[in-house]
Amino acid sequence: MAEIVRGKGVISGIAVGKIMLAGQNLDGYLVNYKAEAVETEKKKAADALVAVAETLRESIERLKSQDMVEQAAIMEAHRMMVQDPMMAENITAKVDETKSAPHAVLQAAEDQAKMFEQMADEYFAARAVDLRDVGKRVAKFILGVKEPEIGDEKVILCGREIEPSVIAGMPSENIAGVILGSGSTTAHAVIIAKARAIPTVVGLNKEDRIDRISDGDHVILDGERGEILINPTPAECAQYDEKIKKQQELAKHYAELKDLPAVTTDGVKIELMANIGSHMDVDNALTYGAEGVGLFRSEFVFMGRQDIPNEEDQFKAYKEAVEKCGGNLCVIRTMDIGGDKPLPYLNIPPEENPFLGYRAVRISLERRDLFLPQLKAILRAGVYGKAAIMVPMIINVAEFKKVKEFIEEAKLELAHEGKTYADDVQVGIMVETPAAAIMTPILAKYVDFFSIGTNDLVQYTLACDRGNASISHLYNHFNPAVLRLIERTITSAKEAGIWAGMCGEMASDPLAAVLLLGMGISELSMSAPSIPRVKEKIRSVSSIRAKEILADVMKMEDADEIKTYLQKVLD
Repeated sequence: MAEIVRGKGVISGIAVGKIMLAGQNLDGYLVNYKAEAVETEKKKAADALVAVAETLRESIERLKSQDMVEQAAIMEAHRMMVQDPMMAENITAKVDETKSAPHAVLQAAEDQAKMFEQMADEYFAARAVDLRDVGKRVAKFILGVKEPEIGDEKVILCGREIEPSVIAGMPSENIAGVILGSGSTTAHAVIIAKARAIPTVVGLNKEDRIDRISDGDHVILDGERGEILINPTPAECAQYDEKIKKQQELAKHYAELKDLPAVTTDGVKIELMANIGSHMDVDNALTYGAEGVGLFRSEFVFMGRQDIPNEEDQFKAYKEAVEKCGGNLCVIRTMDIGGDKPLPYLNIPPEENPFLGYRAVRISLERRDLFLPQLKAILRAGVYGKAAIMVPMIINVAEFKKVKEFIEEAKLELAHEGKTYADDVQVGIMVETPAAAIMTPILAKYVDFFSIGTNDLVQYTLACDRGNASISHLYNHFNPAVLRLIERTITSAKEAGIWAGMCGEMASDPLAAVLLLGMGISELSMSAPSIPRVKEKIRSVSSIRAKEILADVMKMEDADEIKTYLQKVLD
């Protein structure tokens, strides 16, 4: 019998392969490193930054040529980190302290990584791994350390933290699966694995379960159940061979769904859109059958910089995304930055509870230098397709009225400057607070659409920090309180004659999709690889049946009871 180690499955699928431990330890190399004069060490560090930036540029071009746009975008973020003047200054200062270029690089990267780890937002906290990755890359160049090579056999990468560059630098056909000790589902390593549909299990650092897995072990990884079988028996391998065959058949089936609409058996259509962080993500989303973009996280345009991106920089990014949507809707969320996502040039002081603090639209309405150029850029991009503006964290009508005043001012400025812009850009809000959900009957009179942001709506409604492992069992989008707020939002939209969509993680849950269909949702936006599963579920039911299931669910009192019922009637 194989030893079974359990984590959290985040990307479904069965993977079989030999373990290759990733996340090289440089301690031995550092001990043997012979430092030279301080000025020489500074030059080594500077030269390494230039060389690594060039290597990353070559990787980015290669990934783009292979249509791996999401991975290319992540490597581009790494290149920007390497070329960040602040990083170079920090390294120079560290050389004066350590007298050693590789030590200085690693310490400078670690200092910045710790700053990111303190952020409340899970996505930005996960960027600490990227900073350490960049530091290790530069240090390896100085030390002359080469990356491990793999042969023809497929490997399963395993490490407490795996540098995104390791996965991005390997051909997909060589990686069978990924095992991460950390529990972050928003780590760039996980994002790259998801883009390539590589089965992945995370969260093995707890109780040091990851230490039971050794380099060279033969394992079977179940990305749905979160199970890892270490050195399985022939009988266990044969049992999983059948599961792998079914998985391959399912992948072929999903590929056949790409160009089919998400329409119920009785003809009700749901728009399936993609959540993106960059205009470069659109191409990847279209390969999964996305019908447009339901959430463009514009804050990524603001990141990796030392100053506010000007109107022209933003316009180019938004224009390209809108064009790539080919006439389908591209919903651009205005900057969702705050105490949990600090940017050096905004000088936002740290907050004890940033999720409830100075963030998103609360900053935009006070910072004309931020908000007006962004609105002007989106309005200009709308000329090249179909764009929409989505405002995060609205809690009352007064805030939205102020947003509309800014939009009218942006239009006047554009007209005065002789710049063309779209006058028909829809303006909607994210419904992500209980206040907004309760007020949707009133808000619906002013907005063009609602997009329900369940990631925050669930945690605010249940007073449950989604990043806190101790209470993660309470964070559940099937909680009856959450479902009632969602139903209220969709009903308010229908009664006002506007559309309602969803862009939170709940949108990627096929079981939830049936409930939302029953409520009358118009659009679901999700990570691109989730689209086929949700589409299949929608195409398998009628809208009448969805309403019947919804009626049963709304009588129930417990989230687990609801999920069990849905699995019984829909799986």
